Amino acid sequence: MTDVLFGIDRLLADPALRAPLKGKRVSLVAHPASVTADLRHSLDALAACGDITLTSAFGPQHGLKGDKQDNMVETLDEVDPVLGIPVFSLYGEVRRPTPAMMDTADVFLFDLQDLGCRIYTFVTTLLYLLEAAAETGKSVWVLDRPNPAGRPVEGTTLIPGQESFVGAGPMPMRHGLTLGEMGHWFIRHYGLKVDYRVITMEGWQPEGPGFGWPESRIWINPSPNAANVNMARAYAGTVMIEGATLSEGRGTTRPLEVLFGAPDIDAKAVLAEMQAFAPQWLAGCAIRECWFTPTFHKHAGQLCSALMIHAEGSFYYHNAFRPWRLQALAFKAIRRLYPDYPIWRDFPYEYEFTRLAIDVINGGPALREWVDNPASTPADLEAVAGCDEAAWRAEIADLLLY
Repeated sequence: MTDVLFGIDRLLADPALRAPLKGKRVSLVAHPASVTADLRHSLDALAACGDITLTSAFGPQHGLKGDKQDNMVETLDEVDPVLGIPVFSLYGEVRRPTPAMMDTADVFLFDLQDLGCRIYTFVTTLLYLLEAAAETGKSVWVLDRPNPAGRPVEGTTLIPGQESFVGAGPMPMRHGLTLGEMGHWFIRHYGLKVDYRVITMEGWQPEGPGFGWPESRIWINPSPNAANVNMARAYAGTVMIEGATLSEGRGTTRPLEVLFGAPDIDAKAVLAEMQAFAPQWLAGCAIRECWFTPTFHKHAGQLCSALMIHAEGSFYYHNAFRPWRLQALAFKAIRRLYPDYPIWRDFPYEYEFTRLAIDVINGGPALREWVDNPASTPADLEAVAGCDEAAWRAEIADLLLY
């Protein structure tokens, strides 16, 4: 089993990499999965370096401690009780770092484990930090980490006017980049003038064992509902259930690893309809009928019929698995079996109060319209998504660092 060094590991091991930080005030953007190979939190590891002066830290959505469960649950600023430095929340009163926050450091180290999905808000937090750094003349270093979903690209491109905190720019749902690579794309796409560097990983093989997540590394939740690699692989599809009345499994031990859960839908019948309508989109994983009763969130206390995704073990075929299409197919099968079912939630999502949550999540109305159109076919969605995916692959080809 090959050891993989993440950006934080290389920075700690190599004094030459840290040399430009000498005499600079340093800030860290981190969450619970910001750990070293020996499971020290990055904040503690950097604080122990005699040649690094930590002056502040930042926590993204769910907080530096990762204790906030759901969307629109905010974190307050605080002072670290051990280091005595301010810890600013980028999911509280603000989403973008303020000038006062930026004044606390010269170099901002960004060390967040991502899931490789546009809607996962750490991507947007990186953009907002880069924009703030460009405005204030500060430096940003990404301490790179793997994309656990690997290199596959999938989904329609976010269309102009659909930008949000869960849609940082015109990219597909499953973008195939590490955050270090994504920073380069942001800088080029938005024309940012910022001092930016990536402390790259050593030994990461996106197509090697683990298909994105190194088998030698322990998985730690980057957010409360990102419990394992199976979730990370499925997330580019299952996250869309957040825009539906169906349960995504919050309030259970396996959230965002199901295609849906509901007390008034027959999961076995839905699976049969999926197999009949577009069997090719079921490839690369196993789908299992199951039952759960959420302890909170949608359908709390109600027994739900559900379909569980297993993109793991001998059932997983990395380049065949297409979670975005799989989730679209589940929605379509429900619509075909239950034409009047209220699939789409109409309550606020990520502080978006006028657009439907599914459109915010998917970066436009295309998926919803495809699901709701009785005449639409798999080829219709394939044509739109396939074109967008090919264009994105071409756009990012020169940015791949691994």
